[in-house]
Amino acid sequence: MSNYRKNLPQLTGRTFITDGGQETTLIFHDGIELPEFAGFTLLKDARGRRALLRYYRPYLEIAAQHGMGMILESPTWRSNPDWGTKLGYSEKALSDINMAGIDLIEDLRTLFETDSTPVVVSGCVGPRGDGYIPSALMTAQEAESYHRAQIEVFAASTADMVTALTMNYVEEAIGIVNAATACNMPVVISFTLETDGNLPTGQTLQAAVEATDAATGSAPAYYMINCAHPAHFSHTLYSQDGAWLSRLRGLRANASQLSHAELNEALTLDAGDPIQLGQQYHALRSTLTELNVLGGCCGTDHRHVNEICKAWHHE
Repeated sequence: MSNYRKNLPQLTGRTFITDGGQETTLIFHDGIELPEFAGFTLLKDARGRRALLRYYRPYLEIAAQHGMGMILESPTWRSNPDWGTKLGYSEKALSDINMAGIDLIEDLRTLFETDSTPVVVSGCVGPRGDGYIPSALMTAQEAESYHRAQIEVFAASTADMVTALTMNYVEEAIGIVNAATACNMPVVISFTLETDGNLPTGQTLQAAVEATDAATGSAPAYYMINCAHPAHFSHTLYSQDGAWLSRLRGLRANASQLSHAELNEALTLDAGDPIQLGQQYHALRSTLTELNVLGGCCGTDHRHVNEICKAWHHE
């Protein structure tokens, strides 16, 4: 049984952290091969599961150290039908691996949750195609059908919510929201932004949030920004106002200021400046007044999240 499905504690305004760039950490820091950038492949054996547990542990320790809550995202960003097929997983095997991802982080919740560090278990959904480039484009109805099986697994598990990361066009986001709603699962949508602060389609973040809310009856619990450095989008937020800004509660920024095209070609990891990144998160507080879910994306690791936590409450 889930702990928080009917009452997500991050909606109370308390600060929560989540993890950083899982795949970039495992590949570049831990030297682990991830075919198709798929962290879920580590769930297939004990050695891989130990690597994932080592990855998550520092974030839980940071949450406890700073008296913050923790949102644990399952390592299932790639475990949808297209990516699963590429990696040789049957429909049944993919269902099992999605459940295994929740079971892994549920075990961590059992070990680390306290009254001062509530731990929310989230089933992570990724795009059907590439996280940077809108591809395999679907209608909202097609996206709902495509993502439904994975979300049904999460609904049958102890997961408290569903988080869709690196969404780069609105129709897929709407489909995921509708699938989660049909499964009675709280859902969060996180949009990928480019160096101009817009989605890869060219749509503004405001338009994407408002369109998703309009199509779903404002069903998402909240929205997030991911896979962009604050320097890429902060200037677009300072000039904005309106109710849509209050829908943004989460941020998972990149460590690097490189574009997505540059990151794709990079042979080494650009980890940026963790201290500066923390300061940039803090600077966003005056604009994103509801922001209270803090994590990272490509190139970030627990060091970045720790600096974000240190800067967050600094006056």
